[in-house]
Amino acid sequence: MDINRRDLFKMAGVAALTAAVGQFNVAEAAHAKKIIKLNAAPVVGSKNVTGTKFSGTAAKVYFTDKIDAPHLIKLYNKINGEIFGKVGLKLHTGEPHGPNILPREMIRAFQAQVPNSNIIETNTLYVAKRYTTEDHRAAIATNGWNFCDVDIMDEDENYVNFPVNGGFHLNEVAMGGHLVNYDSVVVLTHFKGHAMGGFGGSLKNIAIGMASGHVGKAQVHGYDTAKGMPPVNVNWLDESVVPLKEEFMERMADSGKATCDHFGKRIVFLNVMRRMSVDCDCAGTRAAEPTCADIGILASTDILAIDQACCDFVWTATDTKDLRERIESRHGLRQLSAMAEHKMGNPQYELIQVD
Repeated sequence: MDINRRDLFKMAGVAALTAAVGQFNVAEAAHAKKIIKLNAAPVVGSKNVTGTKFSGTAAKVYFTDKIDAPHLIKLYNKINGEIFGKVGLKLHTGEPHGPNILPREMIRAFQAQVPNSNIIETNTLYVAKRYTTEDHRAAIATNGWNFCDVDIMDEDENYVNFPVNGGFHLNEVAMGGHLVNYDSVVVLTHFKGHAMGGFGGSLKNIAIGMASGHVGKAQVHGYDTAKGMPPVNVNWLDESVVPLKEEFMERMADSGKATCDHFGKRIVFLNVMRRMSVDCDCAGTRAAEPTCADIGILASTDILAIDQACCDFVWTATDTKDLRERIESRHGLRQLSAMAEHKMGNPQYELIQVD
């Protein structure tokens, strides 16, 4: 349904709108020379809808439509108050020559502004160019991520079990063993589609991306390692290999909760909405060409709010039909409602424009 539209002026040059999960809802926020208009993605969660009064608080999600290093750094500086010590920069480094991965020079400039930081990754469950640590390091070099140390946290099959408190399906998840060496984590995500999850946002980046390649990722995907690993030549773009749907989203929420519980306030999230193919960067050169325009960068201390806001942007845009279909066909929005049920974040958010 539609709701009444209203302009919200928080201050000169900055607009904010309050958004929340529900049925299709529309809101507008006036910001200097442009209007931001969001539809809420159709998920189960908060009963409050955009433009109405709600009880409690709203998470802050910062947004800019400018995708470059200065704005990435500016948004990070809005959310980094609890980040200290040794910092892991969780990045999806991608299969070799992936056409959609985040711009290396932008990330290089960003990493240089985060003291005592380095990129963290884990090996893959599927057998390709990042399955072994040796091949993974070669792929990292090919894609230009070796401007700083890259910690493949599960090298030598090293992993550590993180407990899942009140999980849907999992009691613990095997994370890359080196993860416990970090005081804080900055989750820097290329928001895009995903063959199994529908979309890959901050949740996917930590839930799958931090799990150990050959144990934790199998747990999240629902594979029984006692019965052997999945076939080597799995076509990850084929919906027939996505049997779990809602359960897969719930397992991702379980895994993400384990990491968020471990780091508490010492984990923050940035989602970059550019070159949003329906396929993940794990598809490499096989990834479909994006059919929608770039949107911008979002930043928050709240994992649910930031992924919800990204989905709301997808549902608002007029050129995202392919991405919406990918998300719906995989039941991907269950990621959001599962995080809400796990109380991992706030589905009510205030979108704050940053120039």
